[in-house]
Amino acid sequence: MLPGVRALRVTGLLRPPGAASRRARCGPGQRPVERGVALPAGPDLRHFLRAAAAGRPGPTPELPPEPSSAPGAPKVYLETYGCQMNVSDTEIAWAILQKNGYARTKELDEHSSWSTLFPWLPREKAEQAIWNHLRHLKVLKARRPQARAPLRIGILGCMAERLKEEILHREKLVDVVAGPDAYRDLPRLLAVAESGQQAANVLLSLDETYADILPVQTSAGGKTAFVSIMRGCDNMCSYCIVPFTRGRERSRPIASILQEVRMLSDQGVKEVTLLGQNVNSFRDLSEVQFQSVAAPGLSRGFSTVYKAKPGGLRFAHLLDQVSRIDPEMRIRFTSPHPKDFPDEASVLQLIQERHNICKQLHLPAQSGSTRVLEAMRRGYTREAYLELVHHVRDSIPGVLSLSSDFIAGFCGETEEDHQQTVSLLREVRYNIGFLFAYSMRQKTRAHHRLQDDVPADVKKRRLEQLIATFREEAARANGALVGQAQLVLVEGPSKRSASELCGRNDGNIKVIFPDVELEDAAECGAPGRAQPGDYVMVKVTSASSQTLRGVPLCRTTLSRAAASH
Repeated sequence: MLPGVRALRVTGLLRPPGAASRRARCGPGQRPVERGVALPAGPDLRHFLRAAAAGRPGPTPELPPEPSSAPGAPKVYLETYGCQMNVSDTEIAWAILQKNGYARTKELDEHSSWSTLFPWLPREKAEQAIWNHLRHLKVLKARRPQARAPLRIGILGCMAERLKEEILHREKLVDVVAGPDAYRDLPRLLAVAESGQQAANVLLSLDETYADILPVQTSAGGKTAFVSIMRGCDNMCSYCIVPFTRGRERSRPIASILQEVRMLSDQGVKEVTLLGQNVNSFRDLSEVQFQSVAAPGLSRGFSTVYKAKPGGLRFAHLLDQVSRIDPEMRIRFTSPHPKDFPDEASVLQLIQERHNICKQLHLPAQSGSTRVLEAMRRGYTREAYLELVHHVRDSIPGVLSLSSDFIAGFCGETEEDHQQTVSLLREVRYNIGFLFAYSMRQKTRAHHRLQDDVPADVKKRRLEQLIATFREEAARANGALVGQAQLVLVEGPSKRSASELCGRNDGNIKVIFPDVELEDAAECGAPGRAQPGDYVMVKVTSASSQTLRGVPLCRTTLSRAAASH
């Protein structure tokens, strides 16, 4: 999955109440401000001396402080758009702002100081929606009474890096622009904007992972969470903007990831998804004794545009350690690249052996045509991809679901190429799919080397056919579960009926069932209704392409359900 774009709105004073303006530490390899943007002078030597006397946070992650309730604290309104990587970035940015005395508001009102957006714009339509929203915010900003603190607007994340010039100068809609590696610099950027000047930092870092910052969950009390394990991507697929907006691949130290997962377990979280652009190429180089380890091989029939990278602790080691933290916590990961599942990969062995690692894999294909895959620089053929699918299903008997990404109408795609993608959907029969019409992005290799020559109406028709084929095959795949008992992690009430509960099974498929009193299979509690975070055994009675429906059998635990099978 690709990262999103976010927006930020803040009102009131920009400095923490009663505190001098302090310069936030930039990520390694960064400069604080993008060249070409005129900014007032930054903090002087006294600010640095004062900060040094107060002490800087060390490399070990610290639990974030409770939100400030001090009167007059500047209020920030955060809006997140796009993929889960943006949600993760929102939690990092909020941890930084909260530690610097900001308060968060759930609604943008006359008391808000800042409105901040984290947008992800993979397609032109989504990008235009963000521009329209910024104009709406500009109107709100102009209407703010002079007696109140001015409303200021910020753009954070991938859009900030990719469209920095347009964002800063087009209709002057934004006060602060911060790229995905500049969140440490937010307090200083906001302080600069307080004077009425625009502030920007969009420089990418070679090693920023925010390892010493524990994100603050934006949904308090939630039972599922995403944990970012790496940033950036080195694959350089020709259609993808990620390497240019999030930079090169770098991985968090395993110790910091384990601490975050333990913290989430202590908070009652029951499912964690390890998040990255290419999680199975994870490579922790923080421990010297592992820096000379040989590079692992690739999946059979796969290649890559970069040389094999030796050294470091790999994803299998991380997955092993994370799965040991809490036997009642489900572990998922996304998004892997198909090339990083070699035949001897212990990742597939761990999925088979550990009851709390979900038996579900995301294998993004993008196209079913070898010719188009070559133009996309995916590093594999249709035949190699299918061989990997068979290898996965042989290695993990009973693997519950496969998901994938597909692009309709990529540069030079013919009708024959399209039909090959349709046939791949039928042959693999995915349970979950993410399908989009191609939208060319600036900076990508496709933008410089290829022609976006498939007409929009043809893209639309092909996408509709891919979606119809996927739904037909997914309904058949899910229909095979009818009559089976599925372990469901309860997320909460169904959106369509207060008398039903909604959750997801091991394969990440949505399951709806009646909210009734249930026996406890552990026989250690009285009958009661299932609550968010409970595991419920549900017998499936019907299925569609996206949802299973069933009758609840009992409340249970993840360990007990695994033992009974």
